[in-house]
Amino acid sequence: MRKIVAAALLLLHAPAVTQAQTAPFDMSGERPPGASTAPRLTPPAPPAATAPVPVTPPISVAPAPAPAPIIVVPQPAAPALQPGAANAASQPRHRDIRRYLVPFSKFSLNGEYDRRSWSVYLTPEQAAAKASFTFAYQNSIVVAPEASALTVYLNNRPIGQQRVSSADGSSAVTFEVPPGLLQPGANLVTFQAEQRHRTDCSIQSTYELWSNIDPAGTYLSFAGGNAAELSSADAIRAIGIDGAGRTEFDIVIPALEQPGTIKPLLRLAQGLSVLSSMPNQIFAFSTASLPAAGPGKLGVLVGTAAELRPLFLGLPPGAESAPLAAFVTDPRSGSPVLLISGPSWQAVSSAIDTIVSPTDRSADVRRDALTTERWSAPNAPLVFSDTSIALSQLGVKTTEFSGRRFRTSFNVAVPADFYANAYGEAKVLLDAAYTDNVLPGSHIDIYVNDNIASTVPLTSTTGGILRHLPIRVTMRHFKPGLNTIAIETILMTKDDAACAPGATAGANPRFALFDTSEVHIPDFARVGQRPNLAAMSGTAYPYGRATEPTPLFIDRVDADTLSAAATLLGQMAVMAGHPIAVETVASPNTIGDRDAIFIGSISQMPATALTQANISTASQASWRPVADTQPGVVDTGTAFEEWNSKVSGGILRSRITAFREWLGRNFDITRSSLQFIPGAEKVFTPSNADTLVIAQGSSPLGEGTWTVVAAPSAKDLREGFEVLTGQLNWPQISGHITTYSSKTGKIDTVPVTRFDFVPSTPWSIANYRLIAANWLSTNILSYASLLVVFVLLIGVATSRMLKTLGRSK
Repeated sequence: MRKIVAAALLLLHAPAVTQAQTAPFDMSGERPPGASTAPRLTPPAPPAATAPVPVTPPISVAPAPAPAPIIVVPQPAAPALQPGAANAASQPRHRDIRRYLVPFSKFSLNGEYDRRSWSVYLTPEQAAAKASFTFAYQNSIVVAPEASALTVYLNNRPIGQQRVSSADGSSAVTFEVPPGLLQPGANLVTFQAEQRHRTDCSIQSTYELWSNIDPAGTYLSFAGGNAAELSSADAIRAIGIDGAGRTEFDIVIPALEQPGTIKPLLRLAQGLSVLSSMPNQIFAFSTASLPAAGPGKLGVLVGTAAELRPLFLGLPPGAESAPLAAFVTDPRSGSPVLLISGPSWQAVSSAIDTIVSPTDRSADVRRDALTTERWSAPNAPLVFSDTSIALSQLGVKTTEFSGRRFRTSFNVAVPADFYANAYGEAKVLLDAAYTDNVLPGSHIDIYVNDNIASTVPLTSTTGGILRHLPIRVTMRHFKPGLNTIAIETILMTKDDAACAPGATAGANPRFALFDTSEVHIPDFARVGQRPNLAAMSGTAYPYGRATEPTPLFIDRVDADTLSAAATLLGQMAVMAGHPIAVETVASPNTIGDRDAIFIGSISQMPATALTQANISTASQASWRPVADTQPGVVDTGTAFEEWNSKVSGGILRSRITAFREWLGRNFDITRSSLQFIPGAEKVFTPSNADTLVIAQGSSPLGEGTWTVVAAPSAKDLREGFEVLTGQLNWPQISGHITTYSSKTGKIDTVPVTRFDFVPSTPWSIANYRLIAANWLSTNILSYASLLVVFVLLIGVATSRMLKTLGRSK
């Protein structure tokens, strides 16, 4: 009986004994009396990575009988664990998501007043998350903190203001974003600086005021992991930038060198560029694996299911049977990856079209604006004829100003066939006011693309209100594409001359600019010009207007050359507002007289293309970059100047050159303007200091435009375009030839001396009259000769008429 009772008691205590043995070893301190003794459970090991599961229906379906492209957006899966990562698995996966904001490599707010705005695209998850705004800055030591402030606006609402007081080093400032302020899609970010000098009251001292905003320290932080989720419609637009203001698309394609892959890949690159519309975009192609993920980067896998299976283990099963364009999660990094696949390359091309087709636009559809809001908001309106635009529509706000130098700017754009750089005049109809403290000698200056175009003195001693004061602005500094117009006011007062202690603060407004002011651009001549690299960089002319695919010659298909071509075409697509259709060609003989683009190393470039672009064919063997360790290399330009000063008469020639420059600067009289017929272009030979050249010329029969892009090597080609396509450098591409040197970072241009007109609009007497006016204004000697001829003809006709009708005696 005792044995039976003991066995029963042992069975009753068995579960407790078992539970005590399976509980993990606990190194924590003793529990207080009455505390729960339930053991802590160790989380189970995560399962092996599996294929992502689609959670949303397809976005678009191709019509039958072709298989419909599948577009899926899977939920982010947990990253696959590496050996020894068990402790990391018990930590929370989600952390604050950081979105960098400054789309420039360097960002500075200068002067006494400066305001810069641009937009940032946010996903619905990011807009709904709790957010904070952080920026890091350092200012000039002469900025007075008690009278200077930095203000941050989100969607035109101030979220915080900071005194400018970080002269010793960089300081980080964080503002909480009010709930509901952010919205899905575009959000306007504005920095405004009001700065005053500590001790000086002169106009010159205002140029010493600056606050540098650190791009790597300026970002939005979103709490929670939902902000990292991307949907198919928002992922590309919300790619953003890194801490240096760059956007990078990393495209992995195992079949990179196979025939037939270039055309769909370049179409994909252009579609991604137009969708994101970021200012500093680059493309990098590889065949092996995706590079490390990071801010401002988007990984893209392109290929058939058989080609991608070794690279991506979690390939969705739909790729075996139909075109697939999906955002999946990389099991190694946990970051989203754009996967484009299908059973064949025809299916892959169909999946690419599903992504890119929303950006297509017919060449006959005219745009109303250039897309600039990602780095300068609002978008620049595109002006084709007589137009007046209020400054309020151009992002300029009514401002009261109490300092000494006020400056604000706005953007307008003109089409590629703009031809009014010698006679045209625009107007700024200014609404402003100034007090009686402003002394005569003050003035208002208008700048176009950083070149002064007009000056208006303020002569009244009793102040005044200016109502639509017309300020004529010469259009000689306008160029095809984007143009920046700045209004700068120089204000002098007796208080500034005395500069009493505390007078630098400037509490009372002395000038006001009203947003009812307007800019008026008149009708201008419209005719295309060949060559004209400024039109290509401004609006991708003539390739953006092509109705048929543009022939593209690429000397060889490797990662560097294809990356350079994608970066160039992506930038041109942003300027054109739509992807540019291209077709690859193997020889210039198949191009005929069409517009074409040639990209490659100089040694592999067809001699015909070099000749048409006026580049010396001898450079194919002689153009080699100078090595840093190469001794005894003499710079040709420096040596020429030295010998010019040594030779007898060199001083006289230098004085003649200075006089010519003075005539051109003050009276716009140059040697070319004193010629009856423009001289022939000189054959150009790249210097060994140059690492990239862009040249434009006509086709062999003169009916098409050929653009040649060459470098000594494919690596120089890729690195050169990563710099040239930047937002600050791209507008510098102009003239007949543009060169870039990676050694010095310098961009040089060879101006156009002889060009051909290309009709771009229907024939009209008014347009031809404007074309003739601009051409005669450029060619002064021809104008004077024609004037003399007309005077002689009038004299002869008058003489004959008087002999016929008058009395002889």
